[in-house]
Amino acid sequence: MITTLWLATVLLCLLMYVVLDGYDLGVGVATLFERDATHRRHLLESVVHVWDGNETWLILLGVALWAGFPQAFGTILPHAYLPMTVVLFSLVVRGVSVEMVSQDPPGHRWTTAFGVASLLAAFAQGFTLGTLTSTLHLHDGAFTGTAFGAFSWFAVLTGVTVTAAYTALGYAHTKHKCSGQLRASAARRGAVVTAVTAVLSTVVFFAVDHTAAPLNLTTPARAFAFGGLLLFAAAGVVTSLVTFRWKRQTDAADTLPFGGLVAAVVAGFLALVVARYPLLMPPDLTVNSAVGPHSAMVFVLVGIGLNMPLVLAYNVFAHRAFAGRFNTESRADGPVSFTGAQS
Repeated sequence: MITTLWLATVLLCLLMYVVLDGYDLGVGVATLFERDATHRRHLLESVVHVWDGNETWLILLGVALWAGFPQAFGTILPHAYLPMTVVLFSLVVRGVSVEMVSQDPPGHRWTTAFGVASLLAAFAQGFTLGTLTSTLHLHDGAFTGTAFGAFSWFAVLTGVTVTAAYTALGYAHTKHKCSGQLRASAARRGAVVTAVTAVLSTVVFFAVDHTAAPLNLTTPARAFAFGGLLLFAAAGVVTSLVTFRWKRQTDAADTLPFGGLVAAVVAGFLALVVARYPLLMPPDLTVNSAVGPHSAMVFVLVGIGLNMPLVLAYNVFAHRAFAGRFNTESRADGPVSFTGAQS
């Protein structure tokens, strides 16, 4: 029972991070495709109030993995040491960029640094996900591989796919939060990137069978759950593609592209979990073999259980406090303004 709770905790933290920090990483990537300096600044300002809270889920994820599955933490981390280093360094650069843009408006170079760091972080996270299909070299429970052993064509594929998915989430968020020309361009580009993400994701699901960790669909229950989740993900993609092109500007209509993409991301990820469980990494690192001592798991689970509602409450507060559309008519070096914001 405790092992199941820990696995659910890890998955919840991971999905919360992917959805929340995924869209603001995507907004950062989107700044690299904007030629207008004012629009780039508006994109950054649309996430400046939430990016730090979104990244808190990454900390909870690290603590949950370390406490619940210490062998997985102690072997997967050195296995994916280089891409994870890129992730952490890029997140630091993003934070510094946000502060520097605020201190030195309009801060065009720092806005570019924000976009480049977002791109590197997104790709490195996808690359890290792809390394979980590589063979993990262990001896007496200790990692014996090299820092470059996880590099593979599949990791590059998943890196590109996750980057595209984050960018689609970023454009969906922009369509919901912005107005005018920026909203229109986000709708056009978001539909294109969503279609590209769907194609790349399909390739990933077919290509994973050519790695060291193919999908396990040997039982009818697994196959049924896997197929049902993929259908749900496909429905989310179709919803986003259709609603991205809606021109009428209402809060309800502009929420649907983001909602569809969130449903697709969550369903697609859970489909992979269903097809991989209980394997964490090949050849034989499983959930049961990597689990930590029972007493330690219970102790830390209480701590994480108490902190998780606080992090979630902060996320809700930050999004509600700055609800409404971002005023894209303001100057690039002007103050942040939201229409319809709630106090």
